[in-house]
Amino acid sequence: MSDNMRGALFMIFAMGLFALEDMALKAAARDIPIGQAVALFGALGLVIFALTARAQGERILHPDLLSKVLIIRSVFEIGGRLFFALAIALTPISSASAILQATPLVVALGAVFVFDERVGWRRWLAISAGFIGVLMILRPGLEAFDPLSIFAVLGLLGFAGRDLATRASPVSMSAAQLGVAGFAVLTAAGLVLIGFGGVKPMTLASCGYVGLATIVGVVAYTALTRAMRVGEVSVVTPFRYSRLLFALVIGVTFFGERPDLMTLLGSAVIVGSGLFLLQRSKT
Repeated sequence: MSDNMRGALFMIFAMGLFALEDMALKAAARDIPIGQAVALFGALGLVIFALTARAQGERILHPDLLSKVLIIRSVFEIGGRLFFALAIALTPISSASAILQATPLVVALGAVFVFDERVGWRRWLAISAGFIGVLMILRPGLEAFDPLSIFAVLGLLGFAGRDLATRASPVSMSAAQLGVAGFAVLTAAGLVLIGFGGVKPMTLASCGYVGLATIVGVVAYTALTRAMRVGEVSVVTPFRYSRLLFALVIGVTFFGERPDLMTLLGSAVIVGSGLFLLQRSKT
């Protein structure tokens, strides 16, 4: 199996779990403030990654945590987590997820300037086709794009910067050590939100949703780190589009949604663009 194929599979796996994480956090936010949910989620994930690093005989706090690349990564991480948490709490999850799918365009563009990757016109065409597929599903309009959607846009910029910095992070840092750094930043983002929204007593349901988000979030974060370290960024990143497909499945299965023909066509365009990119990477 090629590096690009492994990277693509890790990315698809991560996106499926991130869709479940979004669903769990949004559900938890029905009972408790989103900041409280994010802070608890981050703290629990931090403990899990710290224990994992210790079990693997690694230092929990890697010396390179204060390196320039990791500091930049942390800044982008906190921005992405903070704004996207607000987006899924305050706007429809389908709309926020669709906006987030523009991340591959930003990452691919960043890879050209930061890593000097060569992206031919066919790859650019495929990436753009995937984005068009997102627009086919979203069909932007006054109702879909309310002012609060700016949180999703800021979130995607944060995640794009984080992914590029992950690619440039020291190879000596394991996925667990990167997880410690990432979830520490996530906890900080939640505490910032708590400063505005406060805290409320936990219900059994909110505890369950935060627990679910933690489990799938930790695995998803690990898979995403592996994906960004395997293969070419411009090939692996477009498989982020699969997150929207998982969101559609969740909507149909758990919320009784019925996607129309344009939504299904847009999904087909997204999948097709990703498969084309992977095929091009072999030639």
